[in-house]
Amino acid sequence: MNKKINLLLFSGDFDKIYAALLIANGARDMGMEVSIFFAFWGLLVVRDPEKLTGEGKSAYEKMFGAMTPKGPEDLGLSRMNMMGMGKSMMLEMMKDDNAPSLQRLLDGARKNKVKFYGCKLSTDVMGFKKEEMLPELEIVDVKAYIEDAVNSDMQLFI
Repeated sequence: MNKKINLLLFSGDFDKIYAALLIANGARDMGMEVSIFFAFWGLLVVRDPEKLTGEGKSAYEKMFGAMTPKGPEDLGLSRMNMMGMGKSMMLEMMKDDNAPSLQRLLDGARKNKVKFYGCKLSTDVMGFKKEEMLPELEIVDVKAYIEDAVNSDMQLFI
């Protein structure tokens, strides 16, 4: 199957990122080429919590980095988060159904060679440095995203 799917991940919500990575892994399992363009809040899932730094950042960038989630497991739900209680309930229900964790889906996408692209403007505005991100993430401009999207068989905005 020589199909290609392109995802634009704009959300930083646990459940939306979960859906995007589930789709990406499923498409790769079907032999499709998959790329994800991470923009603004979507970038939160590809930050490496072990490599976060304040070095060379403005005061605003340091504050922003301190206030944002530090990795996939810190992300909240898009609805009914209830200061984390909703997410705890969701994780318990997922465990009961043997659903994979968000980290496992992210690791699977990395292992399955899903192409990870980060929006250059988004990383610049949010104060995220390349060295703070997962090594698979390639920082590109919007033109590179558009070129990838128009050459895909399916595009999804999440």
